[in-house]
Amino acid sequence: MTQDEAKALVAKRAVEFVEDGMRVGLGTGTTSVMFIKALGEKVKAGLKIRCVASSDASHNLAASLGMDVTTLPELPELDIYIDGADEVARGLALIKGGGGALLREKIVASAAKRFIVVADSTKVVKILGKFPLPVEVIKMALPLVSNKLAALGLNPTQRLKADGSPYLTDENNYILTCNCHQIPDPAATAAAIRNIVGVVEHGLFLHMASLALIAGDGGVTELKP
Repeated sequence: MTQDEAKALVAKRAVEFVEDGMRVGLGTGTTSVMFIKALGEKVKAGLKIRCVASSDASHNLAASLGMDVTTLPELPELDIYIDGADEVARGLALIKGGGGALLREKIVASAAKRFIVVADSTKVVKILGKFPLPVEVIKMALPLVSNKLAALGLNPTQRLKADGSPYLTDENNYILTCNCHQIPDPAATAAAIRNIVGVVEHGLFLHMASLALIAGDGGVTELKP
């Protein structure tokens, strides 16, 4: 099974958790795109739901598929949030935000009663950190935060676009990418990053997900905290 086939399989499985009348949070990234498209087919067939997306890209995709997609101020409480992850470790500790939407993803996940992760088996790791950890930063604070992260041994570099210009999030902030290699104590690392003035959010999602759907050659398996 290719990685794309695994993503498509787990996306279809995740749709089974969405019931008529639900308020649904839509994630961001390649697996979430497949989920949104699969969910759109169910909506086309008559499923009645309202949605909030964690990025402009996901909002626009859902709207293009005829889904009832609104904003969090209009729909502040959600029944379920379904999104991918860049890494999944023990206890469903996650690294997310490789696509740059970590702030909105964390906000929408926090508004949901249940957060389900969808991923392929390559994303399951013993220790977080091989995937670079994104940290969203206020523009003015970029040099301050960069120096503080470096002092923590997190090896930050600014994310750039293909043309060499700074990458900007949907909230018009910068992203620093931390090449940690290993994060043996995610809670301590998360606390240290959040204590830095100028940090908006980081990509460590801890004690948030209630279930992970993981697709591999054996089909879809369920992981719980």
